[in-house]
Amino acid sequence: MTRIVGGRLSGRRLVTPAGADTRPTSEKVRAAVANSLVAVGAVEGAAVLDLYAGSGALGLELASRGAARVVLVERGRAAQAAIRANIEASNLAGMTLFAGDAASYAVTPGESFDIVLADPPYAESEDAIRTVLGGLVTAGRLRPQADIVLERSARSPEFDWPEPFVSVKTRRYGDTVVCYGRAP
Repeated sequence: MTRIVGGRLSGRRLVTPAGADTRPTSEKVRAAVANSLVAVGAVEGAAVLDLYAGSGALGLELASRGAARVVLVERGRAAQAAIRANIEASNLAGMTLFAGDAASYAVTPGESFDIVLADPPYAESEDAIRTVLGGLVTAGRLRPQADIVLERSARSPEFDWPEPFVSVKTRRYGDTVVCYGRAP
């Protein structure tokens, strides 16, 4: 069972997509990411972009903790259905689903964000992830000092942040590594 672990929706169960195409972020990792961002004052009133959103659990977690706006980007149809159900059940304003892939969304100019969450499939290449991050910069999608949170397999090589991003910290939680970076 996947549920929101903090904030005003704490304990609320979330719909997860059927099948093996998504890998929900564990409660432990979601709580650690959210707590880390809340501790530095990044979440309250923030605009959040959740790439490769899956069920939308991480974006919803930040919305539950005070993010003003969350855009969830997901290409899988089953995951999109889960996100729609979770947005509707949450009754939170400012939640939007973009039904498409992260690379396309990243390079299209539009709204800018304070926080970017990226939980790509573990098989996604580092080059593909770097391309998406570069697209966010080129398209003006990042606000100054935007926090970037990248979830990867602990078996993946250490992530090499592309210019102009800087590495802030890396944390390991079992089979998952969370890389924190920052935009200029």
